[in-house]
Amino acid sequence: MEQKKRIIVSYKNCPEEVLKAIKEQYPLGYGDAIIKVDKPNGDFFHAITIDCGDVRYLVKVDVKIDNLTEEEFEKQFGSNEEEIPSAEGKEEENTNIASQDDE
Repeated sequence: MEQKKRIIVSYKNCPEEVLKAIKEQYPLGYGDAIIKVDKPNGDFFHAITIDCGDVRYLVKVDVKIDNLTEEEFEKQFGSNEEEIPSAEGKEEENTNIASQDDE
């Protein structure tokens, strides 16, 4: 059996047939299929694999990595903490209700 030809290509430079194959193989998006590829010089890139006929493409994709600090995140998106109402007043209400039921 003959081994498939392997080609590395940037998403921006993909042939039309590869773009169609990406849409068919990943109709809901390829976010979960992204792999990190290490280069011999220590650099890396992110990619997805696509098989088209006798060629296996390694398609380089751009990945945005979120590196905001917690403080920057809170400034930009607000705090994630919800205010929890105190239970002080509720105990009195429950006591009064129980007293009324006993009468």
